[in-house]
Amino acid sequence: MERIRFNDYINRFNERDATAFDEFIAPDMQMLNGALEFTGVAGMRDHYENKIWPYFEERLNVLEFVSSEDTLAIQMWTRFTAFDKAETLFGLVEKGETFDYRGVILYKIAAGKFSKIVVAYNSFINTKVNGEHIMMGMPH
Repeated sequence: MERIRFNDYINRFNERDATAFDEFIAPDMQMLNGALEFTGVAGMRDHYENKIWPYFEERLNVLEFVSSEDTLAIQMWTRFTAFDKAETLFGLVEKGETFDYRGVILYKIAAGKFSKIVVAYNSFINTKVNGEHIMMGMPH
């Protein structure tokens, strides 16, 4: 996959455009994200539309990009910023609290869509509104 096409996916993801899932995710895609696993477009929509986007502004930043015909890998820094006090996948959060994920994501590509996505964590840090930093380990 070309970088410009992948950038379209990331930009649309950052804008919470769930139609990007229809265009980029294979119907039987397998996602492994920490201890969390889900399948296909329905799994992606459920995770992001119901469990992440209602509670956080999520900004994905691609630091490194490598791609071939059937494999794409990125080094990623993602920041989640809590909109309000809420119970979330990361536990109870306060408005303005942040979570910074740094890691590598491997995408397998079939017929121009992501058929498998594997997320590997290097670090996951929660920063409380008082500035306290907490190492999270794997959040899911």
